[in-house]
Amino acid sequence: MNYFETTIRIDEKRIDSDIIVAELAEIGYESFDTNSDVLKAYIQEVDYNQNALEECISQLGISDLYLQTTLIERINWNQEWESSYEPIEVDDFCYIRAPFHQPKPGFTYQLLIEPKMSFGTGHHQTTKLMLKAMRKYTFTNRNVLDMGCGTGILAIVAKKMGSAKTVAIDIDEWSIENTKENIVLNETSDIECILGDSSKISEQFELILANINRNILLKDMEVYAAHLESNGFLFLSGFFISDVSIITDETKKHKLQLIDTLTDDQWACLVLQKQ
Repeated sequence: MNYFETTIRIDEKRIDSDIIVAELAEIGYESFDTNSDVLKAYIQEVDYNQNALEECISQLGISDLYLQTTLIERINWNQEWESSYEPIEVDDFCYIRAPFHQPKPGFTYQLLIEPKMSFGTGHHQTTKLMLKAMRKYTFTNRNVLDMGCGTGILAIVAKKMGSAKTVAIDIDEWSIENTKENIVLNETSDIECILGDSSKISEQFELILANINRNILLKDMEVYAAHLESNGFLFLSGFFISDVSIITDETKKHKLQLIDTLTDDQWACLVLQKQ
């Protein structure tokens, strides 16, 4: 799956980058990378709408905002990731590195991830939040779903934590291929990988992990709840702190009780339990 990369030059004296990020997220942009005065935002090719982007920018009220959008072929992601990707450290719980990084002692779990696509610092923050939340719960002998698995990090950690039936689902065929590669790298067999969306969920789970984005989470909340066992846990991330009330308004409709909230900068992670 290809992505469009939209580059925006920001003057922080005129507008906060977080405001731009929030507006772009509303029209389907999934991931963001801010470096100095430049914001790069990524959206799937199938979701890109030039008119929606222009309307979004016009609503910001800055007519001379520099903006450029480029189609990024999947083949370009490897070099981009390797030049910018840094290992992920989650307290002393988990160390996630690429093959071109050296191992680091002192962590409960060490993961090797062969990166295929880069989604900037937002991706790292939400991944950390999900892992910090997972650390608090028991995965041993529990059935787990990693919905929107990406590189398969959460499914692999769940398996390392002793999960039983573990399923990883993603709409991107490259993500599924990458997850399969990473399963082999980490010697965590018996993770079922499925290409597709939430309609592919066909069984019940005791824990569901969904680190995606606000719009997809809201759309699929009913499906998650239907496939979550009673007293099971749903872990959600990929959205801003400002979106928490919108998310929880939807979860309440499906008898999902909020029991934990984690935040990192502007990002949030929620843990809910089915009543």
